[in-house]
Amino acid sequence: MKKYKRIQRVGALMKIFSERPNQIFSYNYFSELFNAAKSTISEDIVIVKELVEEMSYGRIETITGALGGAIFIPYISKEETESILDSLCKSFSQKNRIIPGGFIYMTDLFNNPNVVNNIAKIISSKFVNKKIDYIVTVETKGIPLAIMTGQKLNVPVAVIRRNNKVTEGATVSINYVSGSSNTIQTMSLSRRSLNENSKVLIMDDFMKGGGTAKGMCDMMNEFNAEVVGTAVVVETKEPEKKLVDNYFSLLLLEGMNEKEGTINISPNIKLLQ
Repeated sequence: MKKYKRIQRVGALMKIFSERPNQIFSYNYFSELFNAAKSTISEDIVIVKELVEEMSYGRIETITGALGGAIFIPYISKEETESILDSLCKSFSQKNRIIPGGFIYMTDLFNNPNVVNNIAKIISSKFVNKKIDYIVTVETKGIPLAIMTGQKLNVPVAVIRRNNKVTEGATVSINYVSGSSNTIQTMSLSRRSLNENSKVLIMDDFMKGGGTAKGMCDMMNEFNAEVVGTAVVVETKEPEKKLVDNYFSLLLLEGMNEKEGTINISPNIKLLQ
């Protein structure tokens, strides 16, 4: 079996850790992969550990014992967070995003891998120590963001749907009151989507009154799941009182002028404190 030089092993370790964060890798796995002794692998991981910490990419924690291993936990600096939020504000506030009816077109941004990856960096860093079992979102724009965040937290995603689908099998359906339109709507989730008594992070792309987020929280009660938090990309300034309390947002939409084509959106300053 081929032998690899240290520089090759270190490069491969960086790739493996970055692509599969928050996953524990045993020394046996790396030893077999690189055809190297565990002591050699341990030295390689020390080099990678020092590098990621020096570059502010995150931290690598090692696990001692016979089945010892390592796990890469990424984090994001305050400076990078500020840069991402400023960039998001510029993208969301473009004049051509206002569409008839007083809505903002966001689909292209939530389908942009680079934009979604940056948002996922911020959200995952806030919940990396919460021991989440699932990320829960509602179709459709929140799905790419939930999946990207799930990849960073190494947890699966459960998608709540507006309508039942026969391919979902047995489902749980509830009615909820939309916080923005004050109308009764329905959402459903497959029984197989998540295990009972799980810890979940709820994610949504946009929040006005908080009705959808409240509906998702109520849905989690049907699964006896614990909601550890709710993450929202954009929330409106009004109404100030939402239907949910335990949430945080990245951006605050303070208002827009459809006639002038201006959108007033700013970063959530709490993320920068």
